[in-house]
Amino acid sequence: MSAPQVIELPENLDMPAAVQLAEAFAKSLGEPLAVDASRVMRLGASCLQVLLAAARTWKAEGDALSLHNPSARFLEDLTLLGLEPATFLNGVIAP
Repeated sequence: MSAPQVIELPENLDMPAAVQLAEAFAKSLGEPLAVDASRVMRLGASCLQVLLAAARTWKAEGDALSLHNPSARFLEDLTLLGLEPATFLNGVIAP
């Protein structure tokens, strides 16, 4: 099995970033993918929707999608958006 392709999330995951993020996921369909969230300083609802949609798509296709190095702010913003970090990390996007 080959190493997953890595998408590095930008610091600001706001509405304009959602389109770019969706395009990055679309280019990686059918491949194992690692999402690096170490630089995230703001997670907006639209980018969270993109991440959740990608998780569902990768799961449905049987491909691996994992989240790596989530920043403290990424995890805080998950909570603010109503999603428990443990659920997100272990149930939605899990290696």
